[in-house]
Amino acid sequence: MDPEAGSVTRESRLKFYKATLCLAYQSFGVVYGDLSSSPLYVYKSTFSGRLRLHEEDDEILGVLSLVFWTLTLIPLCKYIIFVLGADDNGEGGTFALYSLLCRRAKLGLLSASDASDDDISAYNSGLPRKETVASSILKEFFDKYHSSRIVLLLLVLLGTSMVIGDGILTPSMSVLSAVNGIRIKVPSLHENYTVFIAGVILVGLFALQHFGTRNVGYLFAPILLAWLFCISVIGVYNTIYWNPHVVSALSPYYVYNFFKKAGKDGWSSLGGIVLCITGAEAMFADLGHFSQLSIRIAFTVIVYPCLVLAYMGEAAYLSKHKEDLQKSFYKAIPEVVFWPVFIIATLATMVGSQAIISGTFSVISQCRALKCFPRVKVVHTSNHIHGQIYIPEVNWILMVLCLAVLVGYRDTDTIGNAYGLAVITVMLVTTCLMFLVIVMVWKRNILGALAFVIVFGSVELLYFSACLAKVHKGGWFPLVLSLILLSTMCIWHYGTLKKQAYELNNRVCLDMLLSMGTNLGINRVPGIGLIYSNVATGVPPMFAHFVTNFPAFHRILVFVTVQSLTVPKVPANQRFVISRIGPPEFCLFQCVVRYGYKDQRNDTHDFENHLIETVSEFLRNGNNDGEAFRWETTNQQQSSPSDDVTASSFENVVSSESSKKTVRFRGVGCSKELEDLREARESGLAYMMGSTCVLACDTSSYLKKFAINIVYGFLRQNCRHPAIALGVPHTSLIEVGMVYRV
Repeated sequence: MDPEAGSVTRESRLKFYKATLCLAYQSFGVVYGDLSSSPLYVYKSTFSGRLRLHEEDDEILGVLSLVFWTLTLIPLCKYIIFVLGADDNGEGGTFALYSLLCRRAKLGLLSASDASDDDISAYNSGLPRKETVASSILKEFFDKYHSSRIVLLLLVLLGTSMVIGDGILTPSMSVLSAVNGIRIKVPSLHENYTVFIAGVILVGLFALQHFGTRNVGYLFAPILLAWLFCISVIGVYNTIYWNPHVVSALSPYYVYNFFKKAGKDGWSSLGGIVLCITGAEAMFADLGHFSQLSIRIAFTVIVYPCLVLAYMGEAAYLSKHKEDLQKSFYKAIPEVVFWPVFIIATLATMVGSQAIISGTFSVISQCRALKCFPRVKVVHTSNHIHGQIYIPEVNWILMVLCLAVLVGYRDTDTIGNAYGLAVITVMLVTTCLMFLVIVMVWKRNILGALAFVIVFGSVELLYFSACLAKVHKGGWFPLVLSLILLSTMCIWHYGTLKKQAYELNNRVCLDMLLSMGTNLGINRVPGIGLIYSNVATGVPPMFAHFVTNFPAFHRILVFVTVQSLTVPKVPANQRFVISRIGPPEFCLFQCVVRYGYKDQRNDTHDFENHLIETVSEFLRNGNNDGEAFRWETTNQQQSSPSDDVTASSFENVVSSESSKKTVRFRGVGCSKELEDLREARESGLAYMMGSTCVLACDTSSYLKKFAINIVYGFLRQNCRHPAIALGVPHTSLIEVGMVYRV
């Protein structure tokens, strides 16, 4: 064995372990804060309703047993073991599952208007699994009933809306619960003061977000580790000191006994018990910030045992102090360490809020990239972990809504009712999507998928029914909010698809453009023109509109189409797909620029350089013999002398075969074209894009007119301008105004 090779292997292994442990450490400051701060309010919320009429040992131990088994079944078994394994090449969350189904099972609507991503080699490395009977039946069903795809998209958008709602309720709930601890020592303190203090903490939390997940994680991780240490030690102390027999409540018998004694009141209390798993979804939603292994290590080794000990200690205290059920957490803290624990608890709730805020940024970024959310600014805060992002507009809107919830509700019990409904709805959506992933992506036996749904779905449905019964007690908020967000995302997606369909249906064929050039006497001016549109093949209608009104354009024209694919990242060497439009002497090119929904968009200067370099490589790979040429996106070439070249129409531009692009064109002198490209680059570069007004047709229904003319028009006017989103410099931009009647 080569000793140097062994040394390199050991070094790479150590580097991997070090990076994993580092990510696991950071995850405490980002992922687990919400889950770890739930002991602040679980028992209080559980015993706030009719269960306060059953303040006996059987009920207290039954609640502990329910909390233990809920923590074991949902976060540990469902998410850590199963759901984390359904990542989309390292990305997690509801939209990542949907992206996986779009790409691997062809179930989506989103890819209908986009280029195929089948040739992205990074996502086709695994061996295809053999179709099962169940996967074939399901695929046939989705193919036959187009409405089923719409329902699937609506389900995903509902889950996404609830995640955003969770991002509003979590900070309000956790911070207010922590600050209310002051009133244990100062009972005369008015609630206005605690609300004000909680508001100041929330403003500070959202002000920290621009530093990025990495820095916030390093800052918050020690706080959360100190918090977990405190609650676990206090839990052990309370268990030993007050009632060691609570350990027996880990038996599922106590769950049965709880419902036997409490009956319907026990079912109603599930709306409070479900709060013990708030933040479990963040483990999956924040997966892109870290890695599967780091999240699994952190949860199983530290978080899970510490939480079990904390709940056990609190139950032991309550079994001897039933009068403290409404303020049990702070009452269970020994007097000597009360204030240090209170300070750590307040800081820990900031960490808890960070988990869902990061998850909200992730899902909104995915929605935006896949044309289901208006354009917003996405800032990548890490050069190493591409999923670590910050969205300024969303951050400040979340802050305002959090403060509104805080001031409007003021009561943690009412916020808890809304909070629980949002959390359990997201989990139900994830369970439904996991069923499709298991059958149609993993190609597993349908019995295994059904077992997954029955075991976890039945538990979640039980909690969901209890939360739904409290809609009138605050649970209406996530429903109203999700309805608004769902409508916004649907209308944006619908309007975007209609706009793209108009451009595709009204694109100009090459012969018409050439005849226009003869009739109008079009002049070619020095320089390169980049024409941005959604048309991947052909000439966009806005360019024809421009030429008829101003018959001149640049010596070299590149029609650029930016497409977001249902993959997390597109490798840099497969980013650009270049083809030629018409005869070589016209110097017209088509460039499709492909991004994944987690890709960081380069700045304008880098984009220009990469684009022109790719066009140069395209020309350099040509030949003068008029033979067909196969150009791979990995910049490898091979000649195929068997085909003739005729390229004078769009049918000859690009044909896909596996991961290769076949480009056919008439040969011209490569050096001359390269020289023309160099001279045009030196002459300057200009950008052109449409400034469109999308309106519904006069014959359209009132509902469509309202959606397109009012809602979609308002969103387009108030979101980021396409030129800003693409990084196009304002001084070099030409905008062509058009009205689209869709």
